[in-house]
Amino acid sequence: MTEEGFINKVLVANRGEIAIRVMRGCREFGISTVAVYSDADRNALFKRYADEAYNIGKPPATMSYLNIDRIVGVAVKAGAEAIHPGYGFLAENAEFARKIEKAGIVFMGPPPQAIEAMGSKIDSKKTMKAAGVPVIPGVEKGITDPEEAKDIAAQIGYPVMLKASAGGGGIGMTVVHDEAHLAKALDSTQRIAKATFGDGTVFLEKYLDEPRHIEFQILSDTHGHDIHVRERECSIQRRHQKVVEETPSPVITEELRERMGKAAVMAAKAVDYRSAGTVEFMYSKGDFYFLEMNTRLQVEHPITEMITNVDLVKEQLRVASGMELGYTQDEIKGNGWAIEARINAEDTMTFLPAPGKITRYAEPGGPGVRIDSGVYMGYEIPPFYDSLIAKLIAWGRDRKEAIARLDRALFEYEIRGVKTNILLHRVILREPAFIEGRLTTHFIQDYDIQKKVAEAMKEEKANSLGRARAAAIAAVGVYVNAAAQARAQNMKG
Repeated sequence: MTEEGFINKVLVANRGEIAIRVMRGCREFGISTVAVYSDADRNALFKRYADEAYNIGKPPATMSYLNIDRIVGVAVKAGAEAIHPGYGFLAENAEFARKIEKAGIVFMGPPPQAIEAMGSKIDSKKTMKAAGVPVIPGVEKGITDPEEAKDIAAQIGYPVMLKASAGGGGIGMTVVHDEAHLAKALDSTQRIAKATFGDGTVFLEKYLDEPRHIEFQILSDTHGHDIHVRERECSIQRRHQKVVEETPSPVITEELRERMGKAAVMAAKAVDYRSAGTVEFMYSKGDFYFLEMNTRLQVEHPITEMITNVDLVKEQLRVASGMELGYTQDEIKGNGWAIEARINAEDTMTFLPAPGKITRYAEPGGPGVRIDSGVYMGYEIPPFYDSLIAKLIAWGRDRKEAIARLDRALFEYEIRGVKTNILLHRVILREPAFIEGRLTTHFIQDYDIQKKVAEAMKEEKANSLGRARAAAIAAVGVYVNAAAQARAQNMKG
């Protein structure tokens, strides 16, 4: 039975682990769930977990998970009162939000105008500057003329960063260290932006020295309440995409947290925000600057939940039901430390996806370990979507314990049949600079992490103890696999 005052049915317009995560929150409130799936996801765990499931097309996302009319049509047919977009796909698509609301359904995200305001890096920078939020020195317009770019770069000083205004995921970002390489970089960035996003607009800003990526989780309701749920450090990245996240940040003091948190809340108020979102900042040598706002739930949201005990999906459900947030700012407290490792099916040497069939799967367990996954033994990871297998999160009383616990959990995690980045995470966790909290967004390059992973692979192959360890893990995993298979079978029923 649905709890009093809550919406009765939610369609999740996404797949994989995030679809299951949202459905779990719904189930605890007694809310019915609807899944949509492509032909490639006929045997996916999220499809089995939902109360209802509807096929929406062929595997390519443009023919299924990006088909707005088909998804809204299913929601209407199923009688869904709200749609949760998850992340990726249509999560930050203003047209999708508008069509949902036009159909009389609640969009579990911000208003379309807020999505649009934050969708352009140039426009969002203007909005934040007007709201009093610190922004990175640079220009607030698109640049096409190389000579103009040279003049601006000379004013703010090298190195500079070229970015696609409509970009995301680090695509179309280029660092230029001197004038000699600026014109060629500008042309290349414009071509990438046009080909990827359909918009060749490029802007230029100061590239920060020793940059750290620190973001603040925000929650907003329709009653004028906006709060932040502390920060997350997301500096460990490859190709400008996050790999390891933790909270709190090793560099954040209480005074800095208060200042950055206030700036994040100001950003939310500036666009009349609603639901969950993330305000991202770049931090460098004591100063912080607005980077962008992700108008959705983030992949790394579990670490925030682990140290605050705030269920972010449930807060989204409260907001979608017209209720006030379940917390005030003063009630948000942090307890301990949490670190997340994104487990992907990929080749660590190239960072390219490595889809395939999982022939053996055993998840770790024990104190302080959480896994958000959407796979099982025998599952075929399709080549059409993101290669994320699971998010492995470890909590500890302090950072040292969280690191040790995550390393132990990675040791226990067994995935066969596909290449994974598990060893990459173990190498990162053991790097002295990481242990000391000396993080930047170019950490992997600066410390030759890929080279060290290659060396670790050779050592494992040569070490007979590695085979004994694998056997031990397999023995531990027998029960885990049996339980996982039972759960999968139950979901079929």
